[in-house]
Amino acid sequence: AEHCLGAQDFGTAYAHYLLVLSLAPELKDDVKETFQYTLFRWAEELDSLSRTQDLLGCYEQALELFPDDEVICNSMGEHLFRMGFRDEAAGYFHKAVKLNPEFNDAKENFYRVANWLVERWHFIMLNDTKRNTVYNAAIQNAVSLGSQSVLDIGAGTGILSMFAKKAGARSVYACELSKTMYELACDVVAANKMEAGIKLLHMKSLDIEIPKHIP
Repeated sequence: AEHCLGAQDFGTAYAHYLLVLSLAPELKDDVKETFQYTLFRWAEELDSLSRTQDLLGCYEQALELFPDDEVICNSMGEHLFRMGFRDEAAGYFHKAVKLNPEFNDAKENFYRVANWLVERWHFIMLNDTKRNTVYNAAIQNAVSLGSQSVLDIGAGTGILSMFAKKAGARSVYACELSKTMYELACDVVAANKMEAGIKLLHMKSLDIEIPKHIP
């Protein structure tokens, strides 16, 4: 692997490092930085050759070996963003920030892609006190009349799901298709200490199956 790396044969070096890590996983810490460098250089070559599937496959292999490596997560996100997969990219940037809150590159990348994904009206809607008060009252009324199982379709930040849980609903399910908004809802619900009472589903509402996803 080192010989191939010295010869700038990054593809062969990468393949050999995968073999090394498969045969001797105890060497992970020793070769981590060199493996990262090899991965990034090989990914650059694959990108220049438009070998998208091979590039993504290499990152998936790398993340199987180093699932908690914020640098690899961030780099994967950068490639996905350039390819136009913004929602998927946001997920990797978000994971990188969670792994290392001081990782400034990942934070900047996450905020940049979030600006693409989160529509401006979302902020206006969330700050519309009158709207939220009316929704809250309507949800409280519905729950008090016996609606104990609630499904929030297009949950966004999860605000309406939290209204339902606070109103006393027994079961609350929040469905959100956007990975960025789903990740955000997970954080918001956890910050409000409601993760035990609200089940978040990252999927299209039409794909929900009963009783597989909801009892």
